[in-house]
Amino acid sequence: MPAERILVVDDEESIREVVSSMLNSANYKCRQACSGLEALALLESGEEFELMLSDLMMAGLDGIGLLERTKEKFPDMPVVMVTAVHDITSALTAIRNGAYDYLLKPFEREQLLATVRRALENRRLKLENRKYQTELEARVLAKTEELQKTLGNLERSYDITLEALGDALDLKDAETEGHSKRVTAFTIAIARAMGLMREQIAVIARGAFLHDIGKMAIPDAILRKPGALTPDEVTIMREHCYHGFKMLQKIPFLQEAAEIVYAHQERWDGTGYPRGLKGDEIPLGARMFSVADTLDAITSDRPYRPKQTLKAACIEIEKWAGRQFDPEVVRIFLSMPENIWEDLRKEIDSRIMFRFAATKSMT
Repeated sequence: MPAERILVVDDEESIREVVSSMLNSANYKCRQACSGLEALALLESGEEFELMLSDLMMAGLDGIGLLERTKEKFPDMPVVMVTAVHDITSALTAIRNGAYDYLLKPFEREQLLATVRRALENRRLKLENRKYQTELEARVLAKTEELQKTLGNLERSYDITLEALGDALDLKDAETEGHSKRVTAFTIAIARAMGLMREQIAVIARGAFLHDIGKMAIPDAILRKPGALTPDEVTIMREHCYHGFKMLQKIPFLQEAAEIVYAHQERWDGTGYPRGLKGDEIPLGARMFSVADTLDAITSDRPYRPKQTLKAACIEIEKWAGRQFDPEVVRIFLSMPENIWEDLRKEIDSRIMFRFAATKSMT
């Protein structure tokens, strides 16, 4: 193991020689500096030292000044101040400013070596602790990345399962096939235009995609009824918001999305259902979904009417801003390029057709 290097700083040559001799006899390697400025120049030249012994009272740059100039640049190098008895107050000030310890002149060889050993041991322990902390942080980071990867894979498997649930709903309610995927894409586009974070958008996307999942609990006789629903049947149909909420609330990573499902039929002015929420009481995801849902409904063919133009949909949505829709969401929606909606619709519809063709070829 190489000898530890100690910088001895004192403006009296005789003291420097005596201290260096004591340290050399204990197998330490010493370098001398006759002033604070010379010591600072040595340190800044790149020469490294494990410890600095500095006289407190020196002309020019004294021990306190040297300590202040070195403690930030060389934090791993402990400093021991050497002082006379009548300067002990200044020595204590130096310790408060970052010095490791102080020695009172005159001192014995063993006293000097004991102080040096303690200072170097303290340095060694600090470096080992820092190394341990660095290695621990690296291990934690690696484990965190591994966990995030695992969670990401789990999340993707969940999303595949959710898509299967959406497909099952499409089979049950064929009139709106592809609606969940389109309205999800529209909602994501609005969320991005509003500057939401990726994590927020992921939650909102799940809520949008599963907004009608509660219809799984609605009897087919009502869900597929070709004619108008009776008041009692309307009441039952409206329960799908609550059914969907209860279904998703039990799944930890869907609890936030469940709130969007619960509120997706609420209106900005409080006239919606099932709870009559108003304004900001409605989750932001549900407010964005409401615009996206209306856009898809107006621009899609339905048994009771043909699809209408995007312009007609925009006029209708703007008309109901402040009543059915959040005015700010409408403002963002209307500011977006019109080609976005048709491009998204074509992309999603082409995927549905491709999947349908693939399914037919397997039968």
